[in-house]
Amino acid sequence: MAKQALFYILAEQPTSAHLLESKVCDLAADAWRLGKKVLIACQNEQQALLIDEMLWQRDPDQFVPHNLSGEAGAYMTPVEICWPEKRNSQRRDVLISLLNQVPDFALLFPQVIEFVPADEQLKILARERYKYYRQLGWQLSTEQL
Repeated sequence: MAKQALFYILAEQPTSAHLLESKVCDLAADAWRLGKKVLIACQNEQQALLIDEMLWQRDPDQFVPHNLSGEAGAYMTPVEICWPEKRNSQRRDVLISLLNQVPDFALLFPQVIEFVPADEQLKILARERYKYYRQLGWQLSTEQL
């Protein structure tokens, strides 16, 4: 089966704070409900802590079992949140990447979700990531967020 990369295009600068992180939480929850194990790769520890907190604040019926990298006990949670300095190496099905470059571990995943920000400089970096996956022969798709 071909590896897949889905790029969500952010129409404009977010109107509300943390709109992107909120969408990431929804995508992780959707993937988990489909039985997939997810890694959310954040730009930094602050963003990881924010997503962790947003997942904890969901309604009880919307709860998503998750942990920050390095927190895990004996059992792996379905959703792990990492940042460049901290990542576990368990196998996962979906990578939700908030990074500006394709991380070297992205190739271990059958499915990657990326974002194309409205900011012109960040858009250029997203195009580079898109080209990279295309050169690897991945199946690519885009969706408006």
